[in-house]
Amino acid sequence: MTCSQIDRKVKRTMRIGIVGYGNIGKGVEAAVEKAQDMELAAVFTRRDPSSVKTVCDVPVISYDEIGSMKDEIDVLILCGGSATDLPWMTPELAADFNVIDSFDNHSKIPEHFANVDAAASEGGKIGIISCGWDPGYFSLARILADAALPDGDSYTFWGRGVSQGHSDAIRRIEGVADARQYTVPVEAALDKVRTGEHPEFTARDMHHRECYVVAEEGADKAAIEEAIKTMPAYFEPYDTTVEFITQEELNEKHAGLPHGGTVLRSGHTGFDNEFNNTVEFSLNLDSNPHFTSSILVAAARAAYRMNQEGQSGARTLFDVPPAYLSHQSREELLAHML
Repeated sequence: MTCSQIDRKVKRTMRIGIVGYGNIGKGVEAAVEKAQDMELAAVFTRRDPSSVKTVCDVPVISYDEIGSMKDEIDVLILCGGSATDLPWMTPELAADFNVIDSFDNHSKIPEHFANVDAAASEGGKIGIISCGWDPGYFSLARILADAALPDGDSYTFWGRGVSQGHSDAIRRIEGVADARQYTVPVEAALDKVRTGEHPEFTARDMHHRECYVVAEEGADKAAIEEAIKTMPAYFEPYDTTVEFITQEELNEKHAGLPHGGTVLRSGHTGFDNEFNNTVEFSLNLDSNPHFTSSILVAAARAAYRMNQEGQSGARTLFDVPPAYLSHQSREELLAHML
């Protein structure tokens, strides 16, 4: 990959900072490079900055020094994890910066929103949280479909794609050297919704899980398989298959991070519910991290514009005018998108 090969039609006005340079951070760097109205000002890391080399050769600065960059950054895009990083990092930084995160613990979103709202409101900044594809784009699909079809049922199917959290859970089992786990929709369940039925599904009805496992030499494979299939919440509620393969095969066939899924809503219209309607929104992603990163960058544009108008506090994509996400002008949107 190389930088600065895109035809610039608009002067770059937004200065972006990246916090964390893993898969998401690297994806954000690529997405900012494609954005004609943004420039990447710095990457902040909790590692030794000298050990981090960016593609576009921007400054890499210790996280401990981030406060000194208040006047140099318009929006910080936070690329840490939802389990241990974002719950404290987003509120901490929202006091001094406009911030974007991809917090994806659905049950904890109200609590996280409140914490970010308090900090961002106090600091006069905007914090847009949970900006991924689920939560995020899929959330928008669900709310739009529900608004048009209030008399109906919503269904979300994830995959076929790699679940990074489930893969990590397998790797923590004794005797496992490496693993990938794919979440796979049950096609028969999808077909029932698409044909206008309104079924009630269990988790097992909607998805199954495929596990590709590299066992350590001498490990008890039967015990590993049993530990996977009986793991509460992660695998026990689903039909799960476990296949043991070599590290070489894992590296060759399962190195990527594809994902995707489908949101459907089936609902009735008419006084006597005589009309059945199905709304479907789907994603098919070669790279989960890179697509998530692209959404984060679009949200950064919105955060900048909203803060320039004097807004502050926490927001989600529900609260963002779609035009604020786009790099196109209002005239272009009216002419080509409406």
